[in-house]
Amino acid sequence: MKKIIVFSCLFFTVFAAYSQEDYRNADTRARVSYSFGMLFGSNLQMYPLDIDYDAFTEGFRAMFENDNPQFTDQEAIEYVENAIQEIMERLTEENRIKEEQFLAYNSQREGVFTTEGGLQYEVLHETDGEKPLPSSIVKVNYTGRFTDGTLFDSSYDEGAYIPLEAVIEGWTEGLLLMSLGSKYIIYIPSDLAYGRYGIQNIIPPYSTLVFEVELLEILEDTDDFYW
Repeated sequence: MKKIIVFSCLFFTVFAAYSQEDYRNADTRARVSYSFGMLFGSNLQMYPLDIDYDAFTEGFRAMFENDNPQFTDQEAIEYVENAIQEIMERLTEENRIKEEQFLAYNSQREGVFTTEGGLQYEVLHETDGEKPLPSSIVKVNYTGRFTDGTLFDSSYDEGAYIPLEAVIEGWTEGLLLMSLGSKYIIYIPSDLAYGRYGIQNIIPPYSTLVFEVELLEILEDTDDFYW
């Protein structure tokens, strides 16, 4: 039954899609109905589905009024799951191609270096300071962005302590290149980050992650660090 509830929530979305009514000044019934449409519609924003609105409305009415729906619950769930799976596979492949194109272009830019492991980086400020070890914990300031410039993470409020043995491979490799006080831009390909699956609702599949990182402190003795 839980999956059926999820299915219903996903596909409430289209009631408000083509509306021209002024629901702000409508009666309570209309305002509540429109609000349900808004709230449930937000669940579909991540899925670029090609919706037949007439069929959707009829399916919703049949279920809501218990009026002999044409599919069983299990059939409806399978149709929805298959459609979402096809969409995710298509988007994943599109992201893979976009990543390949970005990395190829970026690697040719002046000032961008590529390691044997595929990590790309730019040096914004270099020093002759101490370098961390693979076992080090480091304090950094950083911003994390996708390749389109969208910010997804930042430590600039307080800084962040990073144990190099416990982060994604690209973070470790990039920080090991840096000297204390230096500042780099690190381009971490998905195969050194979260791969073809990403992190649901946070990191899309095949995402190159772009971090601007300043190395502030190195702790060689982890006993000095208090969690």
